Amino acid sequence: MDSSTPAASRLTSDRQSGYLLSIDNGTQSVRALLFDQQGNLIAKGQQVISPYFSAQPGWAEQDPDYYWLAVKQACDLLWQDLKQYPEIGKQDIAGMSITTQRGTVINLDSDGNALRPAIIWLDQRHAQQEAIQWPWNWLFKIARVEDIIQRFQEKSQAIWIRQNQPDIWRDTSKYLLLSGFLNYKFTDNIVDSIGSQVGYIPFDYKKLAWLKKSDWRWDMLAIDPQMLPKLIEPGELIGHVTEDAAAYTGIPAGLPVIASASDKACEIIGSGGNRPHIACLSYGTTATINITTDKYVEATPHLPPFPSAIPRHYSSEVMIYRGFWLISWFKKEFGLREQHLADAEGIAPEVLFDRLVTDIPAGSMGLMLQPYWTPGARDPGPEAKGSIIGFGDVHTRTHIYRAILEGLAYALREGKERISKRNKVNITTLRVSGGGSQSDVVMQLTANIFNMPAERPHTFETSGLGAAIVTAVGLGIYANFDQAIAGMTRVNKVFQPQPEIVATYDALYKQVYLKMYKQLQPLYQSIRTITGYPK
Repeated sequence: MDSSTPAASRLTSDRQSGYLLSIDNGTQSVRALLFDQQGNLIAKGQQVISPYFSAQPGWAEQDPDYYWLAVKQACDLLWQDLKQYPEIGKQDIAGMSITTQRGTVINLDSDGNALRPAIIWLDQRHAQQEAIQWPWNWLFKIARVEDIIQRFQEKSQAIWIRQNQPDIWRDTSKYLLLSGFLNYKFTDNIVDSIGSQVGYIPFDYKKLAWLKKSDWRWDMLAIDPQMLPKLIEPGELIGHVTEDAAAYTGIPAGLPVIASASDKACEIIGSGGNRPHIACLSYGTTATINITTDKYVEATPHLPPFPSAIPRHYSSEVMIYRGFWLISWFKKEFGLREQHLADAEGIAPEVLFDRLVTDIPAGSMGLMLQPYWTPGARDPGPEAKGSIIGFGDVHTRTHIYRAILEGLAYALREGKERISKRNKVNITTLRVSGGGSQSDVVMQLTANIFNMPAERPHTFETSGLGAAIVTAVGLGIYANFDQAIAGMTRVNKVFQPQPEIVATYDALYKQVYLKMYKQLQPLYQSIRTITGYPK
């Protein structure tokens, strides 16, 4: 596996020492993180943000300048935290990189000002379907991918804006992902990483470049190539922190800004996932399971793998759209009592629920959950819904909580088996990151459902660490990604499967969970037809 860094990204030797700054703009918070060259987190500033506001039901938007303000606030907190190390100053920072949530888009005018709120990845609005030119419509019909094309049309933010806000679309000079927007705010350059390109954009996921102009998606999206950023590989130089950005954030002017990748891609390498036999499971707002490979393989047919944080590599991924979002949903809708009890004890509600679920046997006394609270495009299909079956009079909210954890793990195990089969690789290692990985209960449950040792990385901040790894390679601190990952990641704790519990989970997974979607799919379709939801 060639994981070297392009020579163009090499910087001068005076930057080959010092600390590495990562800006991690997630869905729930913005974090400014300072790492040393061994991957140790030295200081941190975290600014909690409101994920979105909704002007209409199903919309999810946020003010782009709100993100930029949160970056400043996170940096302010970082500098406060850094005061505990008086021997470390800002002048000791060698370089920085930016990693962000995927699929959030921003329209800028010719002066670089946002024309409208960012449409974030959680948005559920739908554009109107438009006629597709011949011969593409004929070819799509033959290939039986008309549903995929329709989903692309409906979910494209560019199409929706063009149809519903034509004045804004006419005035749009640059159409950027959140990563490109923050790169611009820091450097004044309209440049983004190949590793950040995930969304309904004219990107060639196989060739890892903008699509050829002859591709049908250019006409469908009505995007001019000049509206898009220049793309460079992870590890290459985007630019340098401007005087204005330095005055705003406190980050030294002139600091190199290195292209990294999306938060999920960075999370994978920050967990040590640089080989196909290593599966990286993320219990984040969205739950995912990925491997890193140099081969283009669609884990789900007609749905592409995403760009890796390692140049010229792919993240073969299966995604559960509503991952640990389900925990937030559960707390909001059913966990008020536990919230009050946790507040009284001064602990997080998840800590209290973890205590409670240890008294619930594996399998939640027959309660089985399928975590399709938001449908997919292919598997699950657009008709999919979440479901819980097996209720009895013994079940409490705690059983439901455990069933959510088990359902997510079942779904990700199915994803692991699909990735393994499609890529023809034997997955032997399981790394688990994301917010859910901080729970010993979740880690042990995962080891039992997967029947594999579940390894927790040494730091919770794996996406920020992944960005720091890319920065370290780009600065020449490490010769290549393999060396950087070996030098900056390690395993903290390993949870071994428990044979007596594995047997129960294996039977439930094979005899019940794997059959649920197929059995319920016709009913989901009937519900959709009768109620019109989801569209």
